[in-house]
Amino acid sequence: MTSSSATTDRSHFDAALVAYRARVERAMDRWLPAAPTHPVRLHEAMRYAALGGGKRVRPVLMYAAGDALGLERGRLDGLASAVELIHAYSLIHDDLPAMDDDDLRRGRPTCHRAFDEATAILAGDALQALAFYIIAHDPDLQVAPPIRVAIMEKLALACGSRGMAGGQAIDLASVGRVLDIAELEDMHIHKTGALIRASVLLAALAGEVDDRTLDRLDHFGKCVGLAFQIRDDILDVVGDTQTLGKTRGADSAREKPTYPALLGLEGAKQRARELHTDALEALAPFDERADTLRAMSRFIIERIR
Repeated sequence: MTSSSATTDRSHFDAALVAYRARVERAMDRWLPAAPTHPVRLHEAMRYAALGGGKRVRPVLMYAAGDALGLERGRLDGLASAVELIHAYSLIHDDLPAMDDDDLRRGRPTCHRAFDEATAILAGDALQALAFYIIAHDPDLQVAPPIRVAIMEKLALACGSRGMAGGQAIDLASVGRVLDIAELEDMHIHKTGALIRASVLLAALAGEVDDRTLDRLDHFGKCVGLAFQIRDDILDVVGDTQTLGKTRGADSAREKPTYPALLGLEGAKQRARELHTDALEALAPFDERADTLRAMSRFIIERIR
């Protein structure tokens, strides 16, 4: 690839990121109760947590998967909102003193610092409930009721005890322990990977694809979900607090098991590259409409925040 074509591809990717992020931001703003709605403080906290910036990796992956399948983006606005609201709820709860006890998120005070712990807990609970309400009621999703139920089932598994919540429980139980690579990957496949994987799968379910296509997109989602966590672990070592928008070195300070601690920094980078290669292989049968999805895999392992 020439430098000019690489620059063009990068500019197309950057434009796609801007478009995807703007779409989900508008969609979430529509679905979230207005701040003056009673009870006001709770709704202010929900909007603070959900609309406070962020990479929007999960909705971006969903839109990119939809593009690869030829889906109209408007059909995915509700689903993209739902997965990002689930993610926002998880961050609120992860930051609480009973869990990671963080003061900074996305360059701002965490929700429980900006409001209070009780309001933050309720805001997280309400965001999770709203996500499922959106899937149940979104008129633009345009799928038959059984598909809508299947989508809710997949998301419920991804954020419950066999997914994200279970991964967080494993994470908390692992503080101060030395895990082997299989244990570490199991934790992060659940904690971080499950919702990222679901983001790709929900688009596939909305597109009612065949089983082979579903399996390929599922494998892609699994690879990039794990690669995302490895990059997070790397950035906890080499990043800076201002760029990250959260406290650098927090994981090592809490004696959490991480990929650099287990594999070394270069070993962790190599594992992320291997997952990127595996993710691209899963997309081999797809045409150029999947190029943004391919570029997202590289973005995930090269990002600086």
